Amino acid sequence: MDTAAVERFRELLRIPTVSHVDPSQTDAAAFASFREALPRLYPALHEALEWETVGEHALLYRWRGAEAREPLVLMAHYDVVPVVAGEWAHPPFAATITGEGADATIHARGAIDDKGALAAILEAVETLVGDGWSPTRDVYLAFGHDEEVAGTGAPAIVDVLRTRGVRPVLVLDEGGAVVSGAVPGVDVETAMIGVAERGVMTLGLTAREAGGHASTPPALPATARLARAIDRLQRRPAPVRLVPPVRAMFRTLAPYARQPFRAVFSHIALTGGMLARALPRFGSETNALVRTTAVTTELSGADGENVLATTARASVNIRLLTGDTVAAATRRARRAIADPRIEVDVRHGSDPSPVSPWRGEPWRRIATAVGSALGSEIVATPYLQLGASDSRWFTAISDNVYRFAPFRLTAAEREALHAHDERIRVDVWLRGIDFYRDLLRLS
Repeated sequence: MDTAAVERFRELLRIPTVSHVDPSQTDAAAFASFREALPRLYPALHEALEWETVGEHALLYRWRGAEAREPLVLMAHYDVVPVVAGEWAHPPFAATITGEGADATIHARGAIDDKGALAAILEAVETLVGDGWSPTRDVYLAFGHDEEVAGTGAPAIVDVLRTRGVRPVLVLDEGGAVVSGAVPGVDVETAMIGVAERGVMTLGLTAREAGGHASTPPALPATARLARAIDRLQRRPAPVRLVPPVRAMFRTLAPYARQPFRAVFSHIALTGGMLARALPRFGSETNALVRTTAVTTELSGADGENVLATTARASVNIRLLTGDTVAAATRRARRAIADPRIEVDVRHGSDPSPVSPWRGEPWRRIATAVGSALGSEIVATPYLQLGASDSRWFTAISDNVYRFAPFRLTAAEREALHAHDERIRVDVWLRGIDFYRDLLRLS
């Protein structure tokens, strides 16, 4: 085990860089501490690379190569989501290590999302600089500070690069991982490389009434009207369909699937409709691969338990499947609710990202690094990323934007993202450094 690298990683994990939608709740000092720690922990990198703070907290590094054209961009973010410390088996910002050998595991918020990738990138560059290696073409490291709240850091970096005429040939951000059993009927290890991501939007639902005392409620108070609207949305999900990245994933994995899945995946032009209808039955992840999803996440009503709400509100988080749009999803929600007294407003939203190619040199570079660093038996496959990331902003300046974190993750480890007990195995994280090192050598 590379003890020094692990200790550097743990130091970064101990800095509580929690981002909040309300900036006044964000501890700016923690973000400053994180930035100040980097030159001390990675001195060779900071000596060899040009670096700057973009906006308030985002970081942009440039590693000059022999040529400036067609650079590589490695992305990560160093903000993390809030924690409820009492729910954790180990303190969320202590970076506790449990187990030994192959079982050694680091427990911390951000261990996977996304300081794991950020620290692995820094380690890869630090060692390459120390070895005297330099890239053929420019390499940029782009580290956002507010990805978890869909903030301004990554867009600001893109604006800087666009102004300077930088058009990357390859952009790699967080996303899929090396998994087993994530696709029905496929037991081999697969590197799920996101070639696109779903759009994200939030609808606000509002019901209003005169209010009054709870002892004399009307036949349909605002809270009940809102609840009915939510129920109607839940009962009328978006239709299912197989979009090109998902079709490509099944075609890629067909030779490795057991029957009858192999036959279904191999003849997807004929079986696609049946497969799209079946996938929601296998769980929430496969359901999200084939439809736009909507879920109510926030509710508010009266200020007192014996008071009728004059205004009842709900937030509905919608993730848009490739080909869907904010406008279409809003129309679909209004039709499902079918109540003119429910106000439906788009609070914010962005359409799905463009689809990057799963053929060509940029794709081959990622797949080659997967094989050399993580295992030649791993099958690299295109994948539709279900969540949103900072990478969507980079599609404005690059046609080859991919989403992949080079870590072997179990289902339980994936479920801990944004939940309690987030963790990563030490050996898994160290192999991630090898991936980034190999990818850089291919640049």
